[in-house]
Amino acid sequence: MKRHPALVFLSRDHHHGLILSQLVKKNAPLYKGLPHDIAGKITYVTSFHQDELKKHFFEEENILFEFIKTKNKYFEEAVNQLKEEHLQLSELVSRFVETIDPENDLNDFGVLLEQHIHFEERELFEKIQSIFSEEELNQLSQKLNRENNPSNCLA
Repeated sequence: MKRHPALVFLSRDHHHGLILSQLVKKNAPLYKGLPHDIAGKITYVTSFHQDELKKHFFEEENILFEFIKTKNKYFEEAVNQLKEEHLQLSELVSRFVETIDPENDLNDFGVLLEQHIHFEERELFEKIQSIFSEEELNQLSQKLNRENNPSNCLA
């Protein structure tokens, strides 16, 4: 299904997140221009989290999730699950500096991030597009539109 304009920017962010998730998993292929060693990957993930993921999580939690959570029980439960995953992902990043097993922690981060994004793209966004009216989606678009609200833009 084609992505509604209200969700396009979030989907583009997800594309970058999926690349990151693949980069940090065990036995990941080499990606041109991205770090290949564990220390480089930790630095990259930490920077990506600070510069992009935190802003993305904030936007989802404070705009998208607030908009959808009262629609029905499915959205309420999905929002609770996704917020918990945001917290888990952030906690994994904060553990990188003290970890005794960085390769496994990076892998755990990559697996969780990939599952999280796939759920949002394949289930949540599809349900939003099928359940919310065009008028509601346009309202959401106004709230999420980064062109009209540059402070919401990611790097």
